[in-house]
Amino acid sequence: MFNSFGGGSVPKFTGSGVATRRSCATDQPQHCPGPESANAGTSSACEGCPNRSICASAATAKTTTPGGEHCPGVDSLEAGRANACAGCPNRALCASGAARTVDPDIEAIKQRMKAVKQKILILSGKGGVGKSTFSAQLAFALASKNYQVGLLDIDICGPSIPRMLGLEGETVHQSSMGWSPVYITDNLAAMSVGFLLDDPNEAVVWRGPKKNGLIKQFLKDVDWGDLDFLIVDTPPGTSDEHLSIVQYLKATNPDGAVIVTSPQEVALNAVRREIKFCEKVGMRIIGVVENMGTFICPCCNKESTIFPKTTGGARRMAEEMSVPYLGNIPLDPLIARSCDEGKAYFAAHPDSPATRNFLILFEEIIKAVTPSTSSS
Repeated sequence: MFNSFGGGSVPKFTGSGVATRRSCATDQPQHCPGPESANAGTSSACEGCPNRSICASAATAKTTTPGGEHCPGVDSLEAGRANACAGCPNRALCASGAARTVDPDIEAIKQRMKAVKQKILILSGKGGVGKSTFSAQLAFALASKNYQVGLLDIDICGPSIPRMLGLEGETVHQSSMGWSPVYITDNLAAMSVGFLLDDPNEAVVWRGPKKNGLIKQFLKDVDWGDLDFLIVDTPPGTSDEHLSIVQYLKATNPDGAVIVTSPQEVALNAVRREIKFCEKVGMRIIGVVENMGTFICPCCNKESTIFPKTTGGARRMAEEMSVPYLGNIPLDPLIARSCDEGKAYFAAHPDSPATRNFLILFEEIIKAVTPSTSSS
């Protein structure tokens, strides 16, 4: 990744790769097979790399299980616990954590995150339920209360935060302190892969290790300064990005996750899996938000149901799963317009029913993560 900070702009990415060298320490990093490859540490490109023995030992551990290609790896939170580990002679060793390699970047992340008071993940089981919308509006709201706020977009393949914050076309600069995030106001900054693409319409076609490397670099190298809140907007599901962000932040004591869903059962079923994921990795669930539960007509303010709550909606699901239910946000076309225009919906429409619900939800989240601190 980009580990040299000499000042100026950060080199742009292409959809298929990174514009400069990888974290590989050899003189031919473009040929590095990556730490997840079966050839890690044994490829001719690994000659001279100080990490060669570490990569080789991890690759060896992977091939000792009958289902080696599905091995989660010795550094994974699933090491020794995944279904693919059944029958592996190293299962107990991996489960104990003794086989994990020491990642020096974890300490760098810990040092960087010392300047961040609260760290909140925004999750969803399904795409299209309004997770990024909620992240952007939460960031706007916290900033409006004079908090210092950072919004980190780790949806590598579908970055939408630049558009929702009105920052399309902005670029990231670097200094001796690291990467500088893009600022909307003096107390609201953002970082996204969307700022690093040559073409905003370019498809990001990356495998897990490259995504994980960028997420690590966002956490390690972005110079946020002192923050009251870091909001992390994640992609839908429970994939590489989620495992990486949880693993990298684990030592920094993140405050928890807010899970966004819509009321129909197909979305709620995915949220149940998201809740199980949080339980498995030890991530506190701040609460569940139901988005688009009802429709508010912008002309007459009449409320109607768009997505029937065939199984009781998010409230009943939260009760059944024993997690907090934070509230609901009605569907309002003006919310989508505000996101397209990169504006704070509640500021543009202060008297709308959705604004009232947004602000109540935001206060609940502030109370949940700062129980002894009154909002500014």
